[in-house]
Amino acid sequence: MLSDKLKQDILRLQEQYPEKRSALIPALHLAQAEVGSLPDAVQREVAELFNIATTEVYAVVSFYDMFSEYPQGKHILHVCKNLSCMLRGSDQILEKLCHKLQVGPGGTTSDAEFTVIASECLAACDRAPMWLVDDQVVGPVTEEHIDKILDQAKNGPGHPSAMTGWEVGNG
Repeated sequence: MLSDKLKQDILRLQEQYPEKRSALIPALHLAQAEVGSLPDAVQREVAELFNIATTEVYAVVSFYDMFSEYPQGKHILHVCKNLSCMLRGSDQILEKLCHKLQVGPGGTTSDAEFTVIASECLAACDRAPMWLVDDQVVGPVTEEHIDKILDQAKNGPGHPSAMTGWEVGNG
């Protein structure tokens, strides 16, 4: 599934680290940017490039919510569900958002426009309850803000790859 160019880029990326395993997260970002997600076949290919077990790659993919095994929408809506946000109503806001979009947490709308992710701390407690909309911190959010946030997101460029503009040697 990975292009030959990307495989070579990942091998060169490994050379930039004293321990090649340290390049795993950037390599996964590159793979996800190319394929759109990290299904089992992609995880196996990445594991082979690092000469590690696929279960080690899966452990990283399943731990971080910046990675997905399944295709995601054009816009990623991370709704913080940590204590500060929860105490200020994030659970109800998440429920209303999911109802409006007709998806559950982790789901993608049928038009592939939005993916909703219930995230642990997004490190903006001063804006609780808050969201990360594509790459923008938004908050404090109320139920009344949902439509406006969705409209603004639709008019934006979408979720950028963490490795946008990356080149071997310039990483």
